Amino acid sequence: MKFITEEGLRELFRKEPFTTYEIEVGQRLTPGARQFLRDRGINIIDDGPIITSTEGVQSKELKMMKNWKKKMFYSRMKSIEALFLITAEDILSRDIFLAQSVINLGKQFSTIKNAIEEKNTTETFCCKECSGIKADNFSDNLGDCFEITEFHIQLKKGRDIIILHRLRCALRELEPFILELFEDNDNEFCKEVIGKVNQSINTLSQIICSIVGGKICQRKN
Repeated sequence: MKFITEEGLRELFRKEPFTTYEIEVGQRLTPGARQFLRDRGINIIDDGPIITSTEGVQSKELKMMKNWKKKMFYSRMKSIEALFLITAEDILSRDIFLAQSVINLGKQFSTIKNAIEEKNTTETFCCKECSGIKADNFSDNLGDCFEITEFHIQLKKGRDIIILHRLRCALRELEPFILELFEDNDNEFCKEVIGKVNQSINTLSQIICSIVGGKICQRKN
């Protein structure tokens, strides 16, 4: 099976823009490639693989594809878990309490893997409400409270702000992988898993706000 990557599609689109992309037999899109097409409103024609052999062969191929999606997702999860530790280690020498907050959030984030295995997302991360983030929107995609720019690197805790923002950006990259993993499954459960990721993102936003403005919410509504 040949996997079509985002880089390959970018090069193809650069040479000659297109509005429809047909997935040929024996080809599959990577999560990044599928998101690339969606972002540009390109129609995807996918009739699925034409298999002329037995049902057992078809079942095996579908299982391999499912395992590949899961492997991609868990690999991304491990990368982000490592980034949590790198971020905490970087901050540790400057602010031990902030570093501990990042470690605690990293531990909460890691429970998402267990939630997927057990099909159980009932555990909600701790929400410390502020004027912009409440319990009723804690699981939503709220975006950044404010834009991080070159101005912030000039602040006393500029490095802390930037590396926490980097971690937040990495978390946002998870959603396409989750959508790909649950493409043919329970849509409601998929939304719940994405909600858990959003809880981690929104908690990071609150931490960044506290660094910039102390106890004053910096969210721009």
